[in-house]
Amino acid sequence: MTTSPSHSFSFSLIFLFITLAIVAQAAVPAANTFRYVNDGPLGEYIVEYFADYHVTPIFTFPSTVCFYNTTPNAYTLAIRMGVRQSESIMRWVWDANRGNPVREGAMLTFGTNGNLVLADVDGRIAWQTDTANKGVVGLSLLPTGNLVLYDSRNRFVWQSFDYPTDTLLVGQVLRQAGPNNKLVSRVSNKDGSKGAYSFILEKKRMALYMKSKNSPNPLPYYKYFEFGPQQTITSIVFDSQPEYDTAYAYEIRFELFEGNVSAGTSIVARPKYNSTYSMLRVGSDGSFKAYTYYDKVDWGAWEITYSLFDLDYVYGVSECKLPTTCGSLGVCEDSQCVACPTPKGLLGYSKTCAPPTLPPCKNGVNSKKYYKVVGVEHFMNEYNDGEGPLDVSECRKKCNNDCGCLGFFYKEESSKCLIAPELGTLTKVVNSSHMRSD
Repeated sequence: MTTSPSHSFSFSLIFLFITLAIVAQAAVPAANTFRYVNDGPLGEYIVEYFADYHVTPIFTFPSTVCFYNTTPNAYTLAIRMGVRQSESIMRWVWDANRGNPVREGAMLTFGTNGNLVLADVDGRIAWQTDTANKGVVGLSLLPTGNLVLYDSRNRFVWQSFDYPTDTLLVGQVLRQAGPNNKLVSRVSNKDGSKGAYSFILEKKRMALYMKSKNSPNPLPYYKYFEFGPQQTITSIVFDSQPEYDTAYAYEIRFELFEGNVSAGTSIVARPKYNSTYSMLRVGSDGSFKAYTYYDKVDWGAWEITYSLFDLDYVYGVSECKLPTTCGSLGVCEDSQCVACPTPKGLLGYSKTCAPPTLPPCKNGVNSKKYYKVVGVEHFMNEYNDGEGPLDVSECRKKCNNDCGCLGFFYKEESSKCLIAPELGTLTKVVNSSHMRSD
């Protein structure tokens, strides 16, 4: 018997109605709902940033959900990794309400509708997962440090791994598409709001950038990979696996993907113990380091197992390449700050080295004066050749006509001109000139 088109259409409507009804009926069992208030005695163990904190009952070894603050009565809901038995510092690996703190008495609520909500004492919603009536039936903190909301089929409706802050944990994916394709540093080691440095997954590479108030675009200071014209990175996974299936050596690595196909791996460290509890972080100073938690020791459980900007730079690059190694203006050589550029030449380095104050910019023009520093390059030089060929006078004019220009770098061998919205650390090299406004 042939079914008429109208019968098929009716069946589709009924099936759709039943499906929607099942989703609508899915709810968190009352026994699994909670309200946790940010109050009570403060934690007594050592945590990162010397913060004060309140512990919630959400715990799975070695992670705990807590409220913490470094400024009185300004709390962040966060995931802490580490356990008290080791007496080692415990680290904050994810923030929920980053840059939007709540006060004592704020409430974290997980209701039957499946939405996880952080509300301040006045009822203002500071953060939420926005998962109301989306089929959520439960909440879990996984051993990986991933906080998840799941449905009746144990599929993740929401997960903290999709919203990285300054840190990647083992198993966490960074995707090129979308707004969450980067890690962003803190303002400082205490302030949890977004800082100047970011690690970004782009189509052809992974890169580190510095944000400048003098430039509309972030400034590159390190780039990892350059894929060919026919390849595109769509995601990376920060991973840890036993090396050659052994139990005594692990590989901490990136695995790169083009779609669902692996495009290769990059090994960053090989610790001689289980490195499952590792994290990769963009520091408030622009550093890029991997930390590994080894719970078999009583002290020093967190070890730096990889540092991109390294004193010896055997596996990374020189600390001279880090924009702030020598402050807002200093010369670096062999990973040491060696001099301050001044109108009188290079003088001994001190932490007070700084660029002189520029005169006000009028009508888009700043009549700067310059002094010359020979044999240095900017942290952007390796990733931005500048414009040209130009002569020195044209390069100087470009800087004068740019209110965001703090100085220019002129390569005499190629006649290329690089305008610098930030100065920072200058690396000592050969055959390079730097001119700075006075």
